[in-house]
Amino acid sequence: MTHKNTYTKSIDVIDIPLFDGNIDDATKYIIEYIQKGGAKKNYCISATGAHGLVTSKNDKDFKKVLQNFHINLPDGMPGVWVGKLMGAKNIERCYGPDFFESVMIHTSDQNINHYFCGGKEGVANQLKDACGKKFNNQNIVGTNCPPFRELSDDEFEILAQEINALNTDILWIGISTPKQEKFAYKISRFTNVRFIVTVGAAFDFHIGNVKQAPKYIQKMGLEWFFRLCVEPKRLWKRYISIVPLFIYYNLINILNFNKTK
Repeated sequence: MTHKNTYTKSIDVIDIPLFDGNIDDATKYIIEYIQKGGAKKNYCISATGAHGLVTSKNDKDFKKVLQNFHINLPDGMPGVWVGKLMGAKNIERCYGPDFFESVMIHTSDQNINHYFCGGKEGVANQLKDACGKKFNNQNIVGTNCPPFRELSDDEFEILAQEINALNTDILWIGISTPKQEKFAYKISRFTNVRFIVTVGAAFDFHIGNVKQAPKYIQKMGLEWFFRLCVEPKRLWKRYISIVPLFIYYNLINILNFNKTK
């Protein structure tokens, strides 16, 4: 099972604890935990951006899920900016696809097993091949592309049995927010792994299905605008509400924080 947030190096942004560190810190933490024989506690890690933070305000179940995650990585620059205003000294963007890449590279020569779960049919297998070619990581022990619907407990248990039998250390979930975080939380009742990590569109990015924004656009915090231009029909409803709400919620959050100082 997952546990209430036990990683203390964090800062609250709209009531969600965000990791106060960078990708190197997070990568080093999970690899050292596994290398030292850390217990298989199914620690859940998310890469959470503005979309997830705003969604948590209106979805109490999702908010509870994120608050119980072991670590919530700041996936977008807006979360980093707010975190700094709230007093975080080391917070940097921990973009899901970049974190995935970092862990793949640094575990390529380690006895650390990965399992990929998510994407349309065939995506997880394509990602397995891509990791071998791009990162020289051959430690992907299994893949699964779950149906685009709610899974029953029996289905979660069957999937978890396969994951457990393959001696998985890190289970990667690539679906979409908030489905992937809820999926991770539910399957953690049945798995016996060390970490369950949700990384959103990282699967599609790393096999070339979706184009990533240039780094300078990412640093400006305008990746949402780039993705909106690339996929306007799918994303316009999301961003037309997410962006103003994120600004509004955080203005209130920062004002209240300053009043209590």
